[in-house]
Amino acid sequence: QVQLVESGGGLVQPGGSLRLSCAASGSFFSIYPMGWYRQAPGKERELVATIDSSSTTAYADSVKGRFTISRDNAKNTVYLQMNSLKPEDTAVYYCNRVSGRDWRTWRPVYTKWGQGTQVTVSS
Repeated sequence: QVQLVESGGGLVQPGGSLRLSCAASGSFFSIYPMGWYRQAPGKERELVATIDSSSTTAYADSVKGRFTISRDNAKNTVYLQMNSLKPEDTAVYYCNRVSGRDWRTWRPVYTKWGQGTQVTVSS
């Protein structure tokens, strides 16, 4: 079973920035599409951003223009650069491998999620 370890969260003021990292164990990382999800208190987990093996990216409307997903295959790591953060971005952020063809069909692959990293946007 692949292990996913998220890091980089914290407390930041509105308008601030954070960079999240997701380190994945295992082989063949470079061929897998990956995604960042988030779950706010009392809400379902939602997909935020994806990046495929060609580094083609896609984003939820709520984060377009503010978040950037990237990957470093040599380090088996996916990043999420978050700028212009808003209080509504407050959530626990998780990464996972995804499967599907487009935004509507992306689904998480691994049933065991990492511990996530808490992002709190507050003044």
